[in-house]
Amino acid sequence: MKVVQLGCGICGLVCAEHLAGNRKIDTLELADARLEGAQALADRLKNDKVSVRKIDGTKENELTKLLRGKDIVVATMPWRLNRLAMEVAARTGVDYVDFGMPFDSTGPDFDRYSEICRSAGISALVGMGEEPGISDILAMHGAGKLDRADEAHIYDGDTATVDGLEFFSSWSPVDLLDETSVPAAVFRNGKIEFIPPLSGRAVYEFPDPVGRLPVYKTNHDETYFMPLGIKTLKHASFNISIDDGFAGAATTFRKWGLLSKEPVDVRGTKIVPLHVVAALLPRPESFSAKIKGDTCFVVEILGEKNGQKTKVKLWTMMSHKDAFALCGTNAGAYLVGTGGAVATDMLIDGEVTKKGIVIPEELNVESFLRRLKEKAVAIREQISPA
Repeated sequence: MKVVQLGCGICGLVCAEHLAGNRKIDTLELADARLEGAQALADRLKNDKVSVRKIDGTKENELTKLLRGKDIVVATMPWRLNRLAMEVAARTGVDYVDFGMPFDSTGPDFDRYSEICRSAGISALVGMGEEPGISDILAMHGAGKLDRADEAHIYDGDTATVDGLEFFSSWSPVDLLDETSVPAAVFRNGKIEFIPPLSGRAVYEFPDPVGRLPVYKTNHDETYFMPLGIKTLKHASFNISIDDGFAGAATTFRKWGLLSKEPVDVRGTKIVPLHVVAALLPRPESFSAKIKGDTCFVVEILGEKNGQKTKVKLWTMMSHKDAFALCGTNAGAYLVGTGGAVATDMLIDGEVTKKGIVIPEELNVESFLRRLKEKAVAIREQISPA
């Protein structure tokens, strides 16, 4: 089995480290425009099947050469860039995995690309990281505990601090800023609706030691995926903890046009404002050894069991210190990369047979949870009256 890890940022490197231990993989090529992280991992693993290759993931011809003759590509570039990777994967007959679908929604583009992949005979596993990914699996597991599931809500919390840094992202800075700049999808009364960026603020009580944090609704794959997998849902949302100071700054940047993805002319040079702001934030790999705190995400499923209103609450918790000991990374990146590795392992083991786009809700839930446990991700569960 020949696998390409396309994109070797902080989350992709975790996935690659897991995959390097899969005995069914004969070659694992770490491909990125920046080679520092990939080369450091290859040097640390000292595994003959792991190689490093410099590539520009926005260039179709380079991607075609990279993927030709391979079996699977795990595309972990910023999500908007992965659409081209999916196109090339379909043309070259290579199965595809990513951590977040390369579409704004499960609309016409989603359907069109699913048909492209189906016609090409490939499986395209989308949204297979932490959120989306593990979160969707937990939603399916929780819904299975009820006679009827009416609501599904995801809450992402993190108490990360880094000495000397006020604003930072523990994952892709460009994706975080992008997420804060667009209207948020919510599933209400059986249909998708949109609210203005960073307008749906609430305070959520996470399990200890994370505690109470402000959370904001953002546009996330789960809001689209969960109603597809849990047919009885009437309401669904995704809520992420964002520091109020960061949220205020992001709102100001958006109003000024600094989070725009459209190039502007600056003294004769075309520059994308979003890329400039993202470049001013430190790369998350640069502070992995210094980050403190814990990350946690909770999935709440509300519905009915034996005629009684019931809530199923599932969550996972990991400290950044433990993640660094496991994989030299932070906890969020560990969970994202581990979710991607689990999905890829299931694909390799023949547990995914559907062609076209595959969402997490279509995977075998129990197999996914068992594999997570083997990779040091513990899931906790609580069932109570709603």
